[in-house]
Amino acid sequence: MAKGTFVTAINCMDGRVQLPVIEYMTNRFGVDYVDMVTEPGPIKFLAENIDKTTVESIRKRVEISAVKHGSKVIAIVGHADCAGNPVERDIQVEQVAKSMELAKTWGLDAEFLGLFVNERWEVEEI
Repeated sequence: MAKGTFVTAINCMDGRVQLPVIEYMTNRFGVDYVDMVTEPGPIKFLAENIDKTTVESIRKRVEISAVKHGSKVIAIVGHADCAGNPVERDIQVEQVAKSMELAKTWGLDAEFLGLFVNERWEVEEI
């Protein structure tokens, strides 16, 4: 087991959303580290669950965080101005919900949390 406490975020690769999510998660849960599992627009892949290779890659990386780092919280994040998933906030909120439904089937002992990073780069729980 790794030293320190961890949570996990399935997040876009967009560099603008990394620090806001890290700051939010460390403050909200009082942990030392946030393991980032990144893809361009990951909620699109998870919500659609069509590209099995990408979905399985995300799942394996989240599993490493949960099992090896002891992460008990997994955030699934959408964000404004996403190049990899250029859809409106309402659609992203639906995608986050569908993504959480899928992730809950992975059998991990963790709480799931939906987040959205708005156009001011502020993190909102959804």
